[in-house]
Amino acid sequence: PILIVSSIFIFIEDGMPIFYRQTRTGLNNKLFSIIKLRTMYKNAESQGPRWSSKNDPRITKVGGFLRKTRIDEIPQFWCVLMNNMSVIGPRPERPVFDDLLSSKNTYYRYRYLIKPGITGWAQVTYHYAASESESKIKLSYDLFYLRTQSLFLDLIIMLKTIKIVLNRKGAITDIGAAK
Repeated sequence: PILIVSSIFIFIEDGMPIFYRQTRTGLNNKLFSIIKLRTMYKNAESQGPRWSSKNDPRITKVGGFLRKTRIDEIPQFWCVLMNNMSVIGPRPERPVFDDLLSSKNTYYRYRYLIKPGITGWAQVTYHYAASESESKIKLSYDLFYLRTQSLFLDLIIMLKTIKIVLNRKGAITDIGAAK
């Protein structure tokens, strides 16, 4: 029901398409398509890929709400069912940013030794990375998770994720709010 209502609001504000597919990097650097509810205006990246930023003008009003509540992430459970993602793990990144970030940090590709996740330690302990320097900090959280994976840590991540969703602190427009 949440997806149906969200789809209607996306359609009313900016028409079709409702869903957005994007290539991401997964386990062992294998590429796959991630599916999300569309939160940006059509052709938002007509000038090329870039990181989202605080108050990003490409994000629709409905999209802002969907990002804050993380409703836009629900379709990614299809990726979990298709065995491309896990519920918990480092967030999968776009290949163009992977190439940039791995050229700056030799440890970057280690994050793909496990399946990427819908949520993860970096997502619940640090804000959205909107630059190379912030991505480097976020990488330290992903590497910490790789070293200390446990059922207990996964439980903490799930509880923090639920808190972020309920407090609507999941949006990049609230940089720093997820701390």
